Amino acid sequence: MNKLKKGSAERLGFDFIPEIFLPKGKDEYYLRNQQNKSGIKYRPLTQTEIDILIQYQNISDDWGNILVADPFSPQHIKNCSFTGLVRIGKLEPLYLEFHSVRMKVGLYNSTIISCDLGHNVVVDNVHYLSHYIIGDEVILTNIEEMGTTNYAKFGNGVVKDGEDESVRVKLEVCNENAGRSIIPFDGMLPGDAWLGSRYKDRKAFQQGLKEMTEKEFDTRRGYYGEVGDRTVIKSCKIIKDVFVGTDAYLKGANKLKNLTIRSSANASTQIGEGCELVNGIIEEKCRVFYGVKAVRFYMASNSQLKYGARLINSYLGNNATISCCEVLNSLIFPAHEQHHNNSFLCAALVMGQSNIAAGATLGSNHNSRSADGELIAGRGFWPALCVSIKHNSKFATYTLLAKGDYPAELNIPFPFSLVSNDEQHNRLVIMPGYWFMYNMYALARNAGKYNDRDKRLTKDQDLEYHYLAPDSINEIFDSFRLMEEAVGRASFKREKSALVSDEKACIKKGKTLLKVNNAEIDQLEIQVSGIENTNRPVVLLKVRQAYQTFQNLVYCYIAEQLFSALADDHLKLPLKGKQTINVTAKRKTWMNIGGQLVEQSELEKLITKIESNKIKSWEQVHQFYQEQANLYAERKRVHALACWKEISGKTNFTNEDIRQLFIRFIQTKEWMLKGIESSREKDYTNPFRKMVYSNDEEMETITGKLSENTFILQQRAELKKMKR
Repeated sequence: MNKLKKGSAERLGFDFIPEIFLPKGKDEYYLRNQQNKSGIKYRPLTQTEIDILIQYQNISDDWGNILVADPFSPQHIKNCSFTGLVRIGKLEPLYLEFHSVRMKVGLYNSTIISCDLGHNVVVDNVHYLSHYIIGDEVILTNIEEMGTTNYAKFGNGVVKDGEDESVRVKLEVCNENAGRSIIPFDGMLPGDAWLGSRYKDRKAFQQGLKEMTEKEFDTRRGYYGEVGDRTVIKSCKIIKDVFVGTDAYLKGANKLKNLTIRSSANASTQIGEGCELVNGIIEEKCRVFYGVKAVRFYMASNSQLKYGARLINSYLGNNATISCCEVLNSLIFPAHEQHHNNSFLCAALVMGQSNIAAGATLGSNHNSRSADGELIAGRGFWPALCVSIKHNSKFATYTLLAKGDYPAELNIPFPFSLVSNDEQHNRLVIMPGYWFMYNMYALARNAGKYNDRDKRLTKDQDLEYHYLAPDSINEIFDSFRLMEEAVGRASFKREKSALVSDEKACIKKGKTLLKVNNAEIDQLEIQVSGIENTNRPVVLLKVRQAYQTFQNLVYCYIAEQLFSALADDHLKLPLKGKQTINVTAKRKTWMNIGGQLVEQSELEKLITKIESNKIKSWEQVHQFYQEQANLYAERKRVHALACWKEISGKTNFTNEDIRQLFIRFIQTKEWMLKGIESSREKDYTNPFRKMVYSNDEEMETITGKLSENTFILQQRAELKKMKR
């Protein structure tokens, strides 16, 4: 049986805040009056105005509860029902036009309960409008239900006075068992979400985060919903407990419930037809269109959900797009792309600059006894068509998965690699450094593309988009040891040496062979262990080429950091006399926190300060992000020098070292440019690419001329500048 409450018709529109939750000496409007900052001066209606309103088929239980601002024209209010305290701004003989639709200012054919309306609004055919504060020049038309409850939370994870903890909204990211749940709050950055989902074993840290989050909320009941100036809402069915910023555009939504929709004059947010959004926060400049279903979610600024996408229990980072597909229980860092109806992402931490292809099924619990599996993918994760992988799996930066059904858990430590499931030979195959050998165009172009698409108005976190950065470089150093050991073991195995089981001897042997670029390596079957949770072999391809490529990339990274130091005037070259740059730093571990790279030691300091209550607010955490961003360039240079020390075996730079470094740098950049050009040239010379065109002229008309490719021309110009 439905439980229907009954009350006196005279109290309709009143008693918004239950008496038990009203502070002593306050009325039910005390929070409403704090929220309404319009400065509008209201007055009671005159008897003449009341008579005109009645003449135009308007009704009210008590006309004394209707307050208006001057100039007021009662002729602009027709066939409306008013209940409770309603305050109306000035209504002038104007129309408002938006997207070629013109509507006369005024209130028409609507039921309005205890609302504040700004100047020159249009409220037309709104069947139920209750407890809202409406800004100036707002259009509300053809809305079935739009109301606010006294316990509205607007998508935040707050528990209001008198409520049980069980009603708190949490985002169950990274794991379906809710063990990594985070409490959402308006203004949560990707780094905040990451911090909340990690280090769950550190109870003091997690308690500190919870207390910081609680401070973001007001637990009092009685806040009204708000609609900011110049916002347009039309043809929507149910809007309940929703805060809407200025200049937003909401059209044709089925259901919007318990949401904060941030929007502004310079960064409008839009929500379109058929959408059903519940328990979420949507930041500025977001787009949500065409049948999207989202529940318990967070959309950071400049992100998009389109074409029936489903986003559930997930955080979507800035500058990201998900369309058609389904994403569950995931924490996604900025610059993520997922466009295809049959792709599925579940219980994952995806660290940005990622692209999920059609048919990808990322996350299956078939090899676990409960839904507690996880996936962690470093920056640049790119699974190809129809990839299926199991939980738990972990991937280094810029891992490309070839099409295939991967039968077991994976731990891929090699960055920039191509991973293939070789079913014919029942083995897993990894080609480290694949991107630089065969897909340089895409790799280089993406770094600039992500920068160009970063349209955040406020860049609260400094996002790293370059493929050569402390995280990927550290993975390259890890790969050196793995490749050296694997090559040494393969060599000893062929020689039938007893040293095959001696790890140190294998590393020494492999390093010797790889350092001299010995072609003998190409004749070995090089296997690695600990990569796949099976007994079948895991084979590395083109190890000799990958090792040399990785070495060149490290030197390239070092040179780029010195190059930036020269550009920023932090370094004077050439060195005078016998002067050298002494290198004492050790290479440090770095962490990707929401797309921003931070030294692990600095992150540990942050965590310790939260545990000891020295950091008490998210504002202070955000200040930490900014401080780290300000120090990033210099710390990256120190990291580069530490890399120099480790890879060269030297402790200082001389003029000759620097000269040789820059020569190698230019040579590597020339090789990269050649790779960019040749990888793109394949699209113009491959007969299977050309066969759909009548001739070369038609192909160039459609795809553009290779000689006029703007990205390649830009890369050539940059190389020329670097040489100079």
